[in-house]
Amino acid sequence: MKAGGGSNFGGLAFPFLGEQLAGRRTVRAVAVEPASCPSLTRGRYDYDFGDTAGTTPLMKMHTLGHAFTPPAIHAGGLRYHGMSPIVSHLKELGLVEAVAVPQTACFEAGVAFARAEGIVPAPESTHAVRAAIDAALACRESGESKAVVFALSGHGHFDMQAYLDHFAGRLTD
Repeated sequence: MKAGGGSNFGGLAFPFLGEQLAGRRTVRAVAVEPASCPSLTRGRYDYDFGDTAGTTPLMKMHTLGHAFTPPAIHAGGLRYHGMSPIVSHLKELGLVEAVAVPQTACFEAGVAFARAEGIVPAPESTHAVRAAIDAALACRESGESKAVVFALSGHGHFDMQAYLDHFAGRLTD
């Protein structure tokens, strides 16, 4: 599931993690973030402000630092310097994994998804699509049968310029 600040990820993953903590099932919860804003995969687990001005209370979270200026990527909703405190804590407990993916691989996955499903995903959602495709390909390769669940949390109808930039080779990682 894509992870920017953590709310969409938490909304989908937490019920499954609750089932795991109750001993009823085993799940693998993977938070997928942009390689250019890798708070969970490369940020420090520390107290930091939730805003760039430094006016919020300090929160313990994975953070790139509240002064972090994200690069110009096309996944605007995934440009936050930190991760929610609860998602960060669950990662520290080993209940959540995190991966960072580059934007060109995400857009390739978004195009493949649109061609297969007829839905153009929002750039933010292409991160989850990329991870879901990778998980399905790994299952095919290993011969395992697993359910792969991800959330498509937005369509890309307002992001067509980003897709045009992708097709023109103007997007970089």
